[in-house]
Amino acid sequence: MTGQQAVDLIHQEAWTGRKPGLSRTLELLDRVGNPHRQLKYVHITGTNGKGSTAAMIAAGLTAAGLKTGLSTSPHLWTFHERFQVNGQPIPDEALGRIAERVIAAGKGMDDPATEFELMTAVGMLWFLEAECDIVVLEVGLGGRLDSTNVIPAPEAAVITNIGLEHTAELGNTRALIAAEKAGIIKPGCDAVLYGQSREVEEVVEAACREQNVPLTRTDPERLEVLCSGLTGQTFLYRGSGPYHIPLLGAHQLYNAAAALETLWTLRTRGWALSEDAITQGLAKTVWPARMELVRRSPDVILDGGHNPQCMEALSRALQELYPGKKLVFLTGVLADKDYHSMVGEILPLAKEFFTITPDSDRAMSASDLAAYLEGRGAQATPCQSTREGVDRALAAAGPQDVVCACGSLYMIGEVRHLLGLC
Repeated sequence: MTGQQAVDLIHQEAWTGRKPGLSRTLELLDRVGNPHRQLKYVHITGTNGKGSTAAMIAAGLTAAGLKTGLSTSPHLWTFHERFQVNGQPIPDEALGRIAERVIAAGKGMDDPATEFELMTAVGMLWFLEAECDIVVLEVGLGGRLDSTNVIPAPEAAVITNIGLEHTAELGNTRALIAAEKAGIIKPGCDAVLYGQSREVEEVVEAACREQNVPLTRTDPERLEVLCSGLTGQTFLYRGSGPYHIPLLGAHQLYNAAAALETLWTLRTRGWALSEDAITQGLAKTVWPARMELVRRSPDVILDGGHNPQCMEALSRALQELYPGKKLVFLTGVLADKDYHSMVGEILPLAKEFFTITPDSDRAMSASDLAAYLEGRGAQATPCQSTREGVDRALAAAGPQDVVCACGSLYMIGEVRHLLGLC
């Protein structure tokens, strides 16, 4: 079985109508030898910044000479990106072989495993086979009932910025969502929290007291920016540094603080992480499609932000990098997202919009999105394909202009492919 054949079979196992819980994942993992019990982890949850924080932590661990697994979702272009070891995606042969084993194990279950539960088992088996020293594991949805939460106490449980998303599943307040995400905190781990509203912090503090877990909060006041521009950002944090990250946007500095606190926490737990390794790792971090500058003259920025908080961060970053400039936007959204607020964040920055329909059954059509934007006073042109959207956006931009593709990760992967980046 090839990797793609395995992926096609896994995608057939939908979540719809299934009861949330860990029992299916535990049974499936038991059927393949409980690989999750034989690995060490950094477990990461949150609404925004999970992937960027995970990538920076993994880069620091790799730079220290540790064989580091990184599990994230969704992928941008190929499914293999979800499971990386020292920055390299799982090979197709291994994906096909391991997924075939997992799918076969799941066939005998009375309550069949879902798509994400099958993916979780594949990742655990690959990281064990690859002899990872530690795995940076991103939660899929929530925390308490997410299938990744079958792991034993991680070395560190990390909670990034929390906003209102997936409210039907997680709750309609930040406090309720924080309680679900704090479910990854287990006795024996350390916890790291991205400093944010007291509403969220109080929930996480209570969870840590209940589990007798030490908690470290990031301190934005101790972050000093030395320089910031299109080549990245250099900063001091808690008097240490300087550190450089190639990721753009002020929000990435706050994510970097969470990554630093996590790496420092791991060091106190006995992991050999020198300051030089941490510095080198941050500087080498690669995390595509998050304020990613991929072309100059015109500048082309790709960002997979897909909720209002992400789009607010994108808007701030664009204004910092290109003060006073109007941009050409290529965008597509999912109809079940708060697209009113999302596009509202970038409307004041737009010269014009080109809209596309993301490759998802939840997508809003390009024509409907263009009509909505025109109703809010913008110039918007619907495109029949992502290829047409990319071509028309680039053609509309002069050498001094900026094109920003944003709105949905479902489209950004295809845009990167069309630009020859993957």
